[in-house]
Amino acid sequence: MIVVRGENEGATTQSAEEDNIDLQVYWHTFTKYKWIIIGLTLVIGSLTALKTLSLPPIYQARTALLIESEQAKVISIEEIYGSSSYQGKFYNSQLKILKYRGLAEKVVDKLKLVSHPAFHWEPPSKGFSYYLYLWLSKIPWLQMSPPEGAQLPTAQEKFKAVVGTVMADLSIASEPDSQIINITFDSIHPQLAALVPNTLAEVYIESDLEAKLAMTNKAASWLTKRLNGLREQLREAEQALQRYIESQGLVNVEGVKTIATKQIEETAAELVHARIKLTQMENVYRQVQKVGNSATKAFESIPAIFNHPLVQGLKQIELDVKKKVSEMNERYGPKHPRFIAAKAEMNAAKEHTIEQIQKAIIRISKEYDLAVANVKGLKRSLEENKRTIRKINRKEYQLGVLKREVEVHRHLYEMFLTRFKETDASQDIQPLQSTVGRIVEHAIAPDEAYKPKTKFIIIISLVFGFIFSTLLAYLLEYLNNTLKDGEEVEQKLGLPLLGSLPKIKSGNKEEHQPMWMFMKEPKSQFAESVRTIRTGIMLSGLDTPHKVLVVTSSVPGEGKTTLATNQALALGQMAKTLLIDADMRRPSIAKLFGLSSEAPGLSELVARRQTLDECIHHIDEEEGGIDVISSGKVPPNPLELLSSERFNKVLEQLAQDYEYIVIDTAPSMLVSDALVLAKHACGVLYIVKANVTPYQVVREGIKRLRQVKVPVHNIILNQVETRKASKYDYYGKYGRDYKGYYGKDGYYSDAA
Repeated sequence: MIVVRGENEGATTQSAEEDNIDLQVYWHTFTKYKWIIIGLTLVIGSLTALKTLSLPPIYQARTALLIESEQAKVISIEEIYGSSSYQGKFYNSQLKILKYRGLAEKVVDKLKLVSHPAFHWEPPSKGFSYYLYLWLSKIPWLQMSPPEGAQLPTAQEKFKAVVGTVMADLSIASEPDSQIINITFDSIHPQLAALVPNTLAEVYIESDLEAKLAMTNKAASWLTKRLNGLREQLREAEQALQRYIESQGLVNVEGVKTIATKQIEETAAELVHARIKLTQMENVYRQVQKVGNSATKAFESIPAIFNHPLVQGLKQIELDVKKKVSEMNERYGPKHPRFIAAKAEMNAAKEHTIEQIQKAIIRISKEYDLAVANVKGLKRSLEENKRTIRKINRKEYQLGVLKREVEVHRHLYEMFLTRFKETDASQDIQPLQSTVGRIVEHAIAPDEAYKPKTKFIIIISLVFGFIFSTLLAYLLEYLNNTLKDGEEVEQKLGLPLLGSLPKIKSGNKEEHQPMWMFMKEPKSQFAESVRTIRTGIMLSGLDTPHKVLVVTSSVPGEGKTTLATNQALALGQMAKTLLIDADMRRPSIAKLFGLSSEAPGLSELVARRQTLDECIHHIDEEEGGIDVISSGKVPPNPLELLSSERFNKVLEQLAQDYEYIVIDTAPSMLVSDALVLAKHACGVLYIVKANVTPYQVVREGIKRLRQVKVPVHNIILNQVETRKASKYDYYGKYGRDYKGYYGKDGYYSDAA
């Protein structure tokens, strides 16, 4: 609908309206579906209330269990049990152990919950198949298996079912920053709600004690077997050591090795001295051998001979004798007996010296040979001592290996013997000193039910129902592909809205037919909407008057006949107007204006079976004061009639006599009548039923018109609910004030 604003309207008002558009759209959707939202919310709340009130009361009790990872120990045997230094892992492990099915089975068995009333087994309903089975089972030769559900469960199946129920009703959780685990249980019996968590805590502690006792017994048994094996290994090692000592004749290996080592040291020292002496003797011996058979004087040049004390003494005697011979020669002369005697004594001394030198040479040779033999002997002795030491070392090594093996077996045996004694001593007392936890608060039977919280659940269900129904309403609105207001017309069709006809309700259809609303209720919203459309048509035709107006729609039932009739009546108040019923497939204008079905009309006029005056019907001023041409008799092929040259000439002739010609034609999506007639029109009024016709259908109908080069500029929304219109709808903003001014409204939802 065209809304004309004052040119001097402030920009502030327009900005405020733009800011409020989203809220208005949301509020429009909410008010549109408000009864669905309210109804669905109440239904959800009522169903939830009925279901909640039918539920039995559930009681809950809690047992607090303290998990102790640092137990007091009389004897430390951590190597056997093992321990974890990471406390978090330990607590998480205990929390998971409490949730295991094994503990729940022990609780069910200990409390005999299978026969408890809270877990009473309801037999399945006996239907037709069950009774048929009973009747057929009486036939001897007919073997049939019982139908599914006819047999009661076995004891094992009932036990498993009860355990599953107990586990489902149990809740085990740890308190933050503490070692306390809360065990809660839900039951319809308050006493059972307290009994189950208390029993579970007790069974958990007992199971831990049994496990530790079993571990201690297992460790003791393993130590016993291991100790016997170590004892046998130690005995075999000791026997092997003893056999080796006896076979090698070992008495004191360390002492023998010490003596042999000392002998090697002494022999090595003697060998050093012998080699030094041999070197010295070898030098003298080589000098003697070098002189060979030379004269005695040559041997005297050898220091070892010359410096020999005996040779030195003989040389001194020889010098004394020579001195005596010299004195005797000077005193007595060469022929004196004393001189001769002295000379004979001198010769004897020389010969004795030569003899002693020869003996010294022989003695040097013997001493050299002896030194050589001594060195060789010492070498042999040294090698022998070394071989002895090596032999002793080999024996000592093997002896050490056997001794170490004996010591290792003895150490292991003594260590395991000590651990065995510790385990044996702690077998009965250790588990009692290392309990995994203790109950710090026992559960007591509650006096009040824990759930269901009826008020809270009902409130939550109402809130949820309201949110769900509201979201559903917005979803329905989002999925709604119809056109509701001018904004959607512009967005989805790209065309402006010329106007809209309100949906007006009234209880008397005969008195207020939509075709006569403009005349019968001139002060109604509907009449004002028709005037607004009339104004838009006249304003848009200032330069090129819109003499011929074709009214069409996409599908039947959108109100095109209503618009054509009322618009013709509105234009008739301003100028001479003719209304033509060109919808020859479903004609309705003749009946509307009280004309006979046999009255001549458009078909007779175009076929020239009747004159123009005979086909035009004049309406009284009280009923509108316009002229009407009905469809006449329906021809076999209306499209040929409307597309004929004779129809074109008739329309040209009528255009000379009338200011406005309004043509009501068939829907554009069903037949091509509207496409043919639109070619002769100055304007096309395309009416769309709001909230009913999908915009895709409207767009396709407009597309068909444009394919034959007929521009569509005017879209009119029909049956718009003014109370739900958006801010772009004229009546959405002013409808209530206008309705109060005119006093009533009334337009039926079943448009022609």
